[in-house]
Amino acid sequence: MSITVKNITPPDRVPLKRALLSVSDKTGLIDFARALVGRGVELLSTGGTCKAIAEAGLPVKDVSDVTGFPEIMDGRVKTLHPKVHGGLLAVRNDPDHVAAMEAHGIEGIDLLVVNLYPFEATVAKGADWATAIENIDIGGPAMIRASAKNHAHVAVVVDPARYADVLAALEANDGATTLSLRKALALEAFGRTATYDAAISNWIAAAIGEEAPKYRAFGGTLAEVMRYGENPHQKAAFYKTPEARPGVATATQIQGKTLSYNNINDTDAAFELVAEFDPARTAACAIIKHANPCGVAEGKTLAEAYVKALRCDPVSAFGGIIAFNRTLDAEAATEIVKIFTEVIIAPDATDEAKAIVATKKNLRLLLTGGLPKPAAEGLTAKTVAGGMLVQTRDNGTVDALELKTVTDRAPTEAEAADLAFAFRICKHVKSNAIVYVKDLATVGIGAGQMSRVDSARIAARKAADAAAIAGLSEPLTKGSVAASDAFFPFADGLEVVVEAGATAVVQPGGSMRDQEVIDAANKAGIAMVTTGMRHFRH
Repeated sequence: MSITVKNITPPDRVPLKRALLSVSDKTGLIDFARALVGRGVELLSTGGTCKAIAEAGLPVKDVSDVTGFPEIMDGRVKTLHPKVHGGLLAVRNDPDHVAAMEAHGIEGIDLLVVNLYPFEATVAKGADWATAIENIDIGGPAMIRASAKNHAHVAVVVDPARYADVLAALEANDGATTLSLRKALALEAFGRTATYDAAISNWIAAAIGEEAPKYRAFGGTLAEVMRYGENPHQKAAFYKTPEARPGVATATQIQGKTLSYNNINDTDAAFELVAEFDPARTAACAIIKHANPCGVAEGKTLAEAYVKALRCDPVSAFGGIIAFNRTLDAEAATEIVKIFTEVIIAPDATDEAKAIVATKKNLRLLLTGGLPKPAAEGLTAKTVAGGMLVQTRDNGTVDALELKTVTDRAPTEAEAADLAFAFRICKHVKSNAIVYVKDLATVGIGAGQMSRVDSARIAARKAADAAAIAGLSEPLTKGSVAASDAFFPFADGLEVVVEAGATAVVQPGGSMRDQEVIDAANKAGIAMVTTGMRHFRH
């Protein structure tokens, strides 16, 4: 197929004489339509939009009257007609196009206003297959793409937030739109149809169980342009995806400075971790620094959990992110404001807690209204050079695992509780990960090392440093339990854990040298359980 390209210079200003409006979201519609009519713009419309405009007492012509063809098939076919698409696609300063318009009675459409059937919102509510399918817009995306392609002559609006921009342009340019505005609107339009189609294709893939469709796309809506990315020389922006998962993307920021790129990344890590703890069972706190936990604990109250978590590594906690699994109360808030903290995230906060946090004007407080479900299904994506890695979320939870004792000695009841706690944390620590736990609180964390032995040593050293700060005679790793996110390839890593004072260990198992490691555990007289599930985190 060959494509004819004509080098025709697009006009800067295009007088707005005729507009087609067809929207599912009618926010601001009537005021916008009234402003257009006030400028002498002829309005075309469809269905419910046409009815709403007419009921407001504004002149409007139904598209069916223009096409000479009624809406059919329950409204599935109404705008897919040459008199609509010809009016949107015609190049007004191309003699051949003008001749075709005259020959077929096609009038130009200078502005298209369309927002699509609410597919994303529909599936987020758990709609069945038939309902979801009926909420896939066909005519809308076709008109949007036609108008965006022909932005040299047509302005296209897909978001009510843009109404003011169009009216401002008309005011400043004697009733005309400018090429720069039409290009910006075209960019937004193509982005909207791309994210819409991505949401549909991903939903269908999940619904039919297709784990690796031939084509995979993800889309989001701009939430914020950031001052910079991970580093000042990097540009960044934050986008919200259709996934309805409580967290930093859905949270309401009560106070504090604008979140940075790193703040968002770390806050997400903190909240996903603390969500592992059922708030009906226990209060929990996670303190995160550079996407790794530097302290996690359970407690009878949030304040108790926070104090226990802080004890693990009070140096790293300075300037950290704090996440809670319950409503932030005044007692916990009072403890937090004693040191510098970047962000607090929780499902909710009492008025007293908000007032206490408000004494630190730069401290961000985010409230989510709920917790993400650790076992929920979903996808994660990571770019690589020339490609993208997509996988299902690590939704394995220790509650769903059968812990198998592989040593002569089984863990005590207290050790078993700490082992389960420790393995919850390991899932959220960068590999290679070793976590020491005592009394349902981390006491040493080793993360992101090339050697598991080094992670075990670093975690023990940090525990010794924390003990010195607290004025303790020995580190809390004495009498602790330890967790490893993956198997011990050799006995040396286990030996470091034993030397640190751990009396029980949990690890996935599965090494060719499992028996060597088990023998070392038996020799040391410690208990060891395996999970059969690995939690690498890169």
